[in-house]
Parts: sequence; C-alpha cells; structure tokens
Amino acid sequence: MDRFLEMQTFNAVVDAGSFVKAAEALAMSKAAVSRYVVDMETRLGVRLLHRTTRRLSLTEEGQVFYGRSKELLAELAEAEDEISSRSHAASGLLRINAPFTFGVLHLAPLWGAFMAQNPKVKLDVTLADRLVDLVEEGYDMAIRIASLENSTLVSKRLASTRMLLCASPQYLALHGTPKEPSELAAHAVISYSYWSTRDEWHFTGPQGPVSVKTNPCIHTNSGDTCRAAALAHQGVILQPDFLVGPDLAVGTLVEVLPQYRSLELGIYAVYPTRKHVSAKVRALIDFLAAHFAQTRPSW
Repeated sequence: MDRFLEMQTFNAVVDAGSFVKAAEALAMSKAAVSRYVVDMETRLGVRLLHRTTRRLSLTEEGQVFYGRSKELLAELAEAEDEISSRSHAASGLLRINAPFTFGVLHLAPLWGAFMAQNPKVKLDVTLADRLVDLVEEGYDMAIRIASLENSTLVSKRLASTRMLLCASPQYLALHGTPKEPSELAAHAVISYSYWSTRDEWHFTGPQGPVSVKTNPCIHTNSGDTCRAAALAHQGVILQPDFLVGPDLAVGTLVEVLPQYRSLELGIYAVYPTRKHVSAKVRALIDFLAAHFAQTRPSW
C-alpha cells in the first residue's frame, strides 16, 4: 500500500470533514477512501478518527498524525515543485519588492550578474520601505528585513543584520555620551517611522531587557535620512549595521551603549506559497542565497 496515498487520503478526509467530500476531491469512490483510512489505522494500530453518523473528529493520536503528515506532504510537494522548476529555464517578468536602502546598497550591484545567468528573465524591481501585500500588489517575491516567526509567507533566510545605536563624535562631545538607555530620553533622536514600536526603543543589557521612550527631533521614513542627520551631528539613531557599518569603520559615527544590544533581524526572501514556485523565483532565491552564503556579510 502506498503510504503517501494513505496520508493524502487521510488528510483529505480531515480537511473536507467527510468521506464523501474527500472522495469527490480525490476523484475516488467513497469505499476506496474509507479503505485507505481503515488500512492505515490497522497498520498503525491506533484509531485516528472518531466516526458518527453526523460528523468526524480526530482522536488525540489522529491530531498528532494529521499535523506531521500534513508537513510531510507539504515537503514532498515543495521538493517536486523545486525539481520541476529547475528543469525549465527561468523566463518572464519577475516583480520584486525590497527595502529602499538595502535594495540600493546590497541588491542593485547583483542584478547584472543575475541577468547574465538568466537572460530570459526581465526584472521589475520596486524599492519601498512600507510593507507591501505580495498577492494584492502582484509581486512574485520580496526581500524583508524583519522577524518572521508568525508570518504566513514562505521565506528563505539570506543573512542577518543588527540594529546599532550610534551618533557622531561631534554630537557626543557637545551633548555627552549616554551611560544608560534611560538617558536617551533627554537626547536628540532621529526616529525611523516604520519601526513597529515607533519611538519606544528596546535593548537587552547586562541586567536583561530594558526600553526607553525617546523624544525624536526628526521623524522620517528613510534610513538614509536618519544616517545623514546623524552624520550632520543632529542626534542619535538606531539603524541597521548594513547601513551604518562603513561609517563606524571610519569613525564618522560611533556606537553608543555597545553593552546594550538592540534587535537582530533576519534578511529574508519571501514569496506567497510553496506550491508551484516558478523557475524565475527559484532562480533568484538560489542566486541570492548563494551570494550571501559566500560573502557572509558582516556589513
């Protein structure tokens, strides 16, 4: 007996809520669907479904098996889609969304090499820091810099970035260097508008988590504007190391409160679904993953 067909049939019964509807979805007879489920229960030695004349429900063992089998079937479908997409040349229009600064600094230099490897692909790259809806706005893929634990999107982690608190030496010489996060409330702060916590900044220090409510002198939806203001000695910023790393390296900015760490965020390629991933999307994900794995950026 085909165990994957058994699992597929069992999952269809659970998802449909009845043997009849599952049979219709699978284009099988009700008797065949029932036989697959019964044979699987016999082989496993457990009852997976409670059956009454009115409804079906999962037993405790059935709930566990349903969750695991659904994962296995999804992984099998993903593997088949990946192999299928690799067997076809990447082609067609590929619409990509990416954060503005990261897109300019770290993606724009890569497009030429990607196009050379995939000459049948046409790129449409949109840079925007707002959170776009991939499906509603018609994007094939996006680059997200975030924590994606609860995201409904499928993602591939490419790299990571750490948020750094920094200011210019001239600003700190004039206004003093904070010794504790609470002192940031009295400093000029340049705030990034798209932070989920807005003006409340969070850190982890020697004594654990700590947060401070800042009082920004500038709000902006541009990380580049935050950086430019800090370089002009206007205040303290909290920005990713892929943006301020070069400034820290040459000393035009210095890290403030280095013993207090802020967020570390993943840099992900995200796309709407595992099913039927196109060759062009697969090609770009593989290209970016290989690039960042090879360079292992420390920004």
